[in-house]
Amino acid sequence: MRGQKGMRVTTKKAKRKQKMLYRPVGLLLGLAGGALASSLFGKAWAAVGRGSDAPDALDEDRSWREVLIAAALQGAIFATVRAAVDRGGATGVRKLTGTWPSDH
Repeated sequence: MRGQKGMRVTTKKAKRKQKMLYRPVGLLLGLAGGALASSLFGKAWAAVGRGSDAPDALDEDRSWREVLIAAALQGAIFATVRAAVDRGGATGVRKLTGTWPSDH
């Protein structure tokens, strides 16, 4: 069914079904994105010359500065990868189904 500007109109029941179908896809994409982000963070940390092991917040031998830099870098990488994976997944769903997955 199409509404005003040629957009597909979906019922609440159809949206619920789409959401349920997208959930496992989103979970798999999230796991793959987490693995990718972890790998990218390890490479980025090594590239900034800080060694292969990123500091843990409770690592007594590491400085505050080093711990906070690692946390900021890790957060930026994980957030960027998550946004890219979520957006890519939603775009793929739209190409397959003609509708955008939504939490609404």
